[in-house]
Amino acid sequence: MNYKDTLNWMFSQLPMYQRQGKSAYKADLSNTHLLVNHLKNPHKKFRSVHVAGTNGKGSTSHMLASILQEAGYKVGLYTSPHLKDFRERIKINGQVVSKQFVIGFIKRNKPFFEAHQLSFFEMTVGMAFDYFDKQKVDMAVIEVGMGGRLDSTNVIMPEVSVITNIGLDHTQFLGETLEKIATEKGGIIKPNIPVVIGETQSETKEVFKELAQLNNSKIVFADKEIDVVLESDLKGTYQPKNIKTAVQTIQELRLKGYHISEAHLKKGLLNVVKNTNLQGRWQVLGSQPKVVCDTGHNKEGLSYVMSQISKETFQKLHIVFGVVNDKDVNSIIDLLPKEATYYLCKPEISRGLPAKDLKQFFNDYGLKGEAYNSVNKAYKKALKNASSEDFIFVGGSTFVVAEII
Repeated sequence: MNYKDTLNWMFSQLPMYQRQGKSAYKADLSNTHLLVNHLKNPHKKFRSVHVAGTNGKGSTSHMLASILQEAGYKVGLYTSPHLKDFRERIKINGQVVSKQFVIGFIKRNKPFFEAHQLSFFEMTVGMAFDYFDKQKVDMAVIEVGMGGRLDSTNVIMPEVSVITNIGLDHTQFLGETLEKIATEKGGIIKPNIPVVIGETQSETKEVFKELAQLNNSKIVFADKEIDVVLESDLKGTYQPKNIKTAVQTIQELRLKGYHISEAHLKKGLLNVVKNTNLQGRWQVLGSQPKVVCDTGHNKEGLSYVMSQISKETFQKLHIVFGVVNDKDVNSIIDLLPKEATYYLCKPEISRGLPAKDLKQFFNDYGLKGEAYNSVNKAYKKALKNASSEDFIFVGGSTFVVAEII
């Protein structure tokens, strides 16, 4: 199989939560334990930082990787989902895994995957662990896929566990309350391993404290410890929280003997995009009109984005918007500005909500917009309609952003 054939097999034969939804979710680590045993436990051969949370875990993971790279470490970075190419999920010092490694890994292990019916995510986690082991990384920053306790990444024993914040997302899997979701995400807290909580929330604070106490783990709330917000090339009103989380995590690594200077810290935060090739976080795509995209897609993420938009100066606001079909649109509709013109579209995946259904929902709520057959058509129409003094935002779903970057 060539690279394209390999990806087609991965996407079509094995369930992938981001594309299929609930039917692909496996709340069980038994397959992951089987897999890492089959691969000779690669996850035990490198050091790691484990990052969970509802929002900000991707940005925080990339910040940490960038800082560690500036400090001279060889850094693996595992994140999800990808925007354009599957290989974005697995990087070392900002460079994506090679096509040959992806092909070879699947070829070598395909009989095992088929025999045990491994999920897309389980298989990808195994690939990342195997790659980081074979490439002898000094440290790997591992982002949780969803939840924490039962996430496939939760077989590692990290140097530090990180939980950015808790919001109401993936409630059909993780629970209907912040406390229940915190319990699931707090499942990454390990015995005697320090845990950094990015954001102190009244509903979740005691949950994390209890879990840390049960595990005899030091717990630190970053927003209570870090006063000064350092500058970063990742822009957006929500990034200061992620910066504080990253800085506190670096403090914990320093206490463990890692040599990371203030200069490394500051330079790492200023060069996140350059060092890690992160995309889709308040990313400016054009000027006159100014065009920005952002992958924030749940209530908390979109509230930050809409707050940022409100600080921009423009004549008219155009929003290219699409969501997946299991998104609770009711939970986000109040956040969307009524004075904007909407270009509603369906991301090109099976989980995409049809644009006509989204249009009906928006119109019923008093938001004006038209439905388009594709993200690209919606985006082109917005560009055509906007004057040089206008502002265009593209978002609602990671998949919408992926199609226009």
